[in-house]
Amino acid sequence: MEKEWPEGRVADPEAARERYEAELRSGRGAVREVLRADRGDAHVGLGAVVAAAGIVGAAAGPVVGALVAGVFAAVFLAAFGVMLLGAQRWADAADGAYRFAFRWGQWL
Repeated sequence: MEKEWPEGRVADPEAARERYEAELRSGRGAVREVLRADRGDAHVGLGAVVAAAGIVGAAAGPVVGALVAGVFAAVFLAAFGVMLLGAQRWADAADGAYRFAFRWGQWL
């Protein structure tokens, strides 16, 4: 199946390049927006996870509390794996994954 280009059958290479670069810019902007939270916000999110895991663990049992903590650990590890593909250093990948996994602390 042939893709329809806005320029017709003879696509202009310059227009195609501009579309490609615009798409890259919008993708990078979305990543910057996701990683906008600073470490302080992520610390608040991590503290909330620890507190929630402790409260749930005390109320429902340690297995359930560990499950709550494990879910957030899995989110962090998945984000770390993805960040590691694009980062040049492990520290940058870990920082980005930490801010991604616990960024919701900025809304507390």
